[in-house]
Amino acid sequence: MLSVAREGKPTETIEADIDDDDLAHVLYTSGTESKPKGVMLTHKSIISEYMSTVIDAKMETNDVVIHALPLYHSAQLHVFLGPSVYMGASGVILGSATPEAILKTIEEKKVTSLFCPPTVWIGLLRHPDFEMFDLSSLRKGYYGAAIMPREVIKELSERLPNMQLWNCYGQTEVAPLVTVLRPEDQLKKLGSAGKAVLNCQTKIVDENDQEVATGEIGEIVHRTPHAMKGYLHNPEKTAEAFRNGWFHSGDLGVMDEDGYITIVDRKKDMINTGGVNVSSREVEELIYQLDGVSEVAVIGVPDAFWIEAVTAIVVPKDGKSLSKDEILAYCKQKLSKFKIPKYIVITNELPKNPSGKILKRSLRKTYEDIAIE
Repeated sequence: MLSVAREGKPTETIEADIDDDDLAHVLYTSGTESKPKGVMLTHKSIISEYMSTVIDAKMETNDVVIHALPLYHSAQLHVFLGPSVYMGASGVILGSATPEAILKTIEEKKVTSLFCPPTVWIGLLRHPDFEMFDLSSLRKGYYGAAIMPREVIKELSERLPNMQLWNCYGQTEVAPLVTVLRPEDQLKKLGSAGKAVLNCQTKIVDENDQEVATGEIGEIVHRTPHAMKGYLHNPEKTAEAFRNGWFHSGDLGVMDEDGYITIVDRKKDMINTGGVNVSSREVEELIYQLDGVSEVAVIGVPDAFWIEAVTAIVVPKDGKSLSKDEILAYCKQKLSKFKIPKYIVITNELPKNPSGKILKRSLRKTYEDIAIE
């Protein structure tokens, strides 16, 4: 039927008795921290999320959208492909998210809208011919799927001044969009994930699921029709995720006095070093400010004395040389003593899944013995 529709010919209407709460399809989580889980999304989950996306991410019929990430990735599928088709916009599906392919397509197809995770945006900015491409058609840029370094947001704003930016935050279990940081707030609320979108309630709670005060760190939870029906064949994990009627994201965050949420870290990315919690994101943000750094991931590795030792894995920019001593000296100037990396690794690349997310579980495995080497 799809091939017939592509030829512009009419298709037959299929009669189907479908309820809003019927299972539409199963998407799998990205598996950056643990084994992927099957997320059961209903027709209601998907359509309510499309409505929220169209309104809060400003989807329009005249958009020309690149779809560069794999379409089994929930953001590419349900925040960009599905809603753009729903609106009647045009789309270009690429076979891979390489910087060269994306930049050429923007120029050739006069693309107006592009979503990339932070690693891909960084790859575009670092492409040696970035300035040679005509990117003037690009009016809307979206990032998400992982935390975007503040320094990269600033760089995007400077090098693509005609492009408005949106931060789209969520996860597969909520179809996946739940908060948006709009263009006018990008620099005013730098680093924030924004506010809850239409059809979503979001709050920050403590370990007892009690809402925390403004400015206090807690777990981000949601109540929304976007939410999944449950995890496939896993009622225990489903019950754990939906305790007390709210979906528990596993992300730690804070809400400011204006209602904007900032992601502090994934619960599993918090590093317990010497009995004190350190946010891997805070250390990453600091190292990104060092000239010559292209990418960085901070993890905790087993350590007999520290419990977990803060460890930074750093990728230099092409043509730049960085030493461990240089990185360490910079961290000592800017960070509290217990947050300073105990180990620093210089490498050529970070492991990523097909969606461009950094695989910290792979890094933890690779460097699990670094403290005893």
